[in-house]
Amino acid sequence: MTQELILANATLVLANETLRGSLRAVDGQIVSIDSGTAVPPGAVDCGGDFVAPGLIELHTDNLERHIMPRPKVDWPHMSAILAHDGELASTGITTVFDAMRVGSNPNGKARYVKYARGLASELWQLRDAGLLRISHFLHLRAEVCSETLLDELAEFGPDDRVGIVSLMDHTPGQRQFRDVSKLEAYVKGKHGMDDAGFAEHIAYLRDLRASVGDDHEAATVAEARRYGAVLASHDDTTPEQVAVSAGHGIRVAEFPTTVDAARACHAHDIAVIMGAPNLVRGGSHSGNVAAADLAGLNLLDILSSDYVPAALLQGAMLLADQWGDLARGMRTVTGAPAAAAGLTDRGTLAVGLRADLIRFMRHDRVPVMRGVWSRGLRV
Repeated sequence: MTQELILANATLVLANETLRGSLRAVDGQIVSIDSGTAVPPGAVDCGGDFVAPGLIELHTDNLERHIMPRPKVDWPHMSAILAHDGELASTGITTVFDAMRVGSNPNGKARYVKYARGLASELWQLRDAGLLRISHFLHLRAEVCSETLLDELAEFGPDDRVGIVSLMDHTPGQRQFRDVSKLEAYVKGKHGMDDAGFAEHIAYLRDLRASVGDDHEAATVAEARRYGAVLASHDDTTPEQVAVSAGHGIRVAEFPTTVDAARACHAHDIAVIMGAPNLVRGGSHSGNVAAADLAGLNLLDILSSDYVPAALLQGAMLLADQWGDLARGMRTVTGAPAAAAGLTDRGTLAVGLRADLIRFMRHDRVPVMRGVWSRGLRV
């Protein structure tokens, strides 16, 4: 049976412009885009609401939040995955690269334990059962300053839908934690460490990085190639670090921490991702460069919702206002992330592409979601 969807009398957000018109999809694929305000029989009258491609999220910790809603609470994983999937759908995200950390420190003061392989298997079981509303891929966050990275990377393969692998290095005194006082406040607050415990934690991580970090970095690059995944950097701070990233073949930079690093990324043709919560809240909680500042310098290419799924569309609207260009703002959460991840079948309203679609309006500059479709089916 043919499944048809017509969204009519809409403000269509195309790649480089907006168009008042209608969009028709058949069996999950866009088949026509026309101008005008006519509403044919059977169509959804959008009343001028915006219709845009479904949002594409390259980096979100949201699944981890559902798995562990409070410290030491391991929520039933099937329920957590389904809740995460439904939450993303409700905010307009129709493609997600679920971020999972690989590389654990079971013997450290601030213990991180392995979880990614088991959680990914549970995610794919639900996908195979047809119970997920949106499209899921994996984003493995490879922590080079860890004990178990090589073993954990080896547990994944080309069939695991690993779309992105990011090189992370949370060694105290560099990158995101170049200001150790910021790390101290975070770790002491989360783990209840005293001064002596924090000093021990710092020494352990620095010794660990010195002994295994370079080998872990090289292995991560090789494993990303084995998966067929896009390789990303994380928290590059200096042009020298960006040059190393470029040498690895990295084409996506997550959250560069300085303007100099972001400029170096563009010089090396590396797309820059910044967090939408950083934009919505007006700056970085860790004291790094603000997303709005990079946007003002034309150094911001892609937004990530990071830890607040609803921030993705809101951030795109803030960029649209800052740039005075709705289509450009929306590209940071649709076409640009699709291109960065190598997805050629989505991210733009165009004939022949997937009918991953959102309908929204704005109330007092805040986007209000009115409908979300994945492959032409309302979710």
